Amino acid sequence: MATGNLGCVVVAVDDSEVSMEALRWALDNLRLRPGGAAASSVAGEAAAAEEPGVFVVLHVQPPPSIVAGVNPGSIPFGGPSHVEVPAFTAAIEAHQRRITEAIMDHALKICAEKNVGVKTEVVVGDPKEKICEATARLNADLLVMGCRSFGPITRMFLGSVSNYCINHVSCPVIVIKGT
Repeated sequence: MATGNLGCVVVAVDDSEVSMEALRWALDNLRLRPGGAAASSVAGEAAAAEEPGVFVVLHVQPPPSIVAGVNPGSIPFGGPSHVEVPAFTAAIEAHQRRITEAIMDHALKICAEKNVGVKTEVVVGDPKEKICEATARLNADLLVMGCRSFGPITRMFLGSVSNYCINHVSCPVIVIKGT
């Protein structure tokens, strides 16, 4: 599927191995637009110099409230359950940062093995929405992502990030399906 005119390819990664397989697939199969002056047009006019294409490895870190899913108020130390405990929130945020660093380190290791330079971006929020926002903001030509192949019951409760993105981004999407 090599193409030579892709300016920006966003590859969404998370803690799943299938997302890393999607990254490997993109690096192995896609060719970005080369940098420098483009070929002359038919009319003989020199085309303007174009920026070289870029792979953007994107990770969306869920906000602490989504990850926590519980409030420490339910722990029997007293106090109302709606009060946020700063130490609890700080511990969750630190844990999320470590997870994000491990995910991005793994992705960058794959890129280094393939000898491909990439840009990285980490955003915080709902993965479905933030992936769509990032592809629009970056004016992506293509989104590549993995799909964990959840069963129909699990997908009904958790939703499908890839399905949401297919229906909401303005660029083509390639989904690498897990087994």
